[in-house]
Amino acid sequence: MKAIVQYAYGSTETLELRDVERPVPRDDEVLVEVRAAGVDPSVWHLMTGRPYVARLSPELGLRRPAHVVRGWDAAGRVAAVGKKVTGFKPGDEVFGQCDGSFAEYARARPDQLAALPDGLSFTQAAALPVSGVTALQALDLARPRPGDKVLVIGASGGVGTYAVQLAAHYGARVTGVCGPGAADLVRSLGAADVIDYTREDVTDRPVRYDLVVDAAGNRSLSRLRRVLAPRGTVVFVGGEDGGPLLGGLDRLVRGLVLSLFVGQRLRPLFARTRQPDLLRLKALAETGVIAPVIDRTYPLDEAVAAVRHLESGHPRGKLVVTV
Repeated sequence: MKAIVQYAYGSTETLELRDVERPVPRDDEVLVEVRAAGVDPSVWHLMTGRPYVARLSPELGLRRPAHVVRGWDAAGRVAAVGKKVTGFKPGDEVFGQCDGSFAEYARARPDQLAALPDGLSFTQAAALPVSGVTALQALDLARPRPGDKVLVIGASGGVGTYAVQLAAHYGARVTGVCGPGAADLVRSLGAADVIDYTREDVTDRPVRYDLVVDAAGNRSLSRLRRVLAPRGTVVFVGGEDGGPLLGGLDRLVRGLVLSLFVGQRLRPLFARTRQPDLLRLKALAETGVIAPVIDRTYPLDEAVAAVRHLESGHPRGKLVVTV
């Protein structure tokens, strides 16, 4: 089968399209015939092996990638199931998280898959899992009430577009921070107010928010606290500016420690794709509460270009690789 593989950490130059053996599912796994795969920041972290401390995780590998095929988000059809798998059968249309989704076939754990949402294409469904689950779990940490003021930083990105839609659905008054040209998109998702970060620093505003979802990860803890209500919550989703060793982990640790001494809650999010959350996303998508925002699609043989697009830092919504 064809797949995007990587045998050493580095830039997009280390990614290549190759013919590799089709994976064989273990007894407790599902083999998915991939039709589309989402592109999200985890792809960049797995490609570069940064922050370096993350290489201690078995998902990365200390000296070289533990898994050579890139990609996590996926939507497709079940091709085969292990003998211990129940709930799925060949031919089922599914979406979720796979091990190496930039490929024609990928293995997955059944508890990280769910039936494809009715009315969504494979391309749309592939844009849901990692970013959608992350946004869902971020708002679960501090479920906004009707009338609460919610600030979403990185509102036009993969996680941000879902966070804006969910917060608006919960009845919050949403302010979205995004780049130039994305204001109309963010408003269409439910934001009452939009800030262009190239023109204004939201942390200079006198407004205080009940919940801040930081999906950009490039503002200091002290500046985020300036716009947070005395009993408000910051959820740290992104952390890209902390350097190659720790990334944003130092900011997360400082936030946890500081939360012990102040009224504000400073909460890191370590999102995990779980079937119950995928089923919640499925229901939300089927009822029109959320809709995937897709910036652009790329065929599998141009997946490296999709990762470069992600590196540019300015996709509006999600990028998707079609297979």
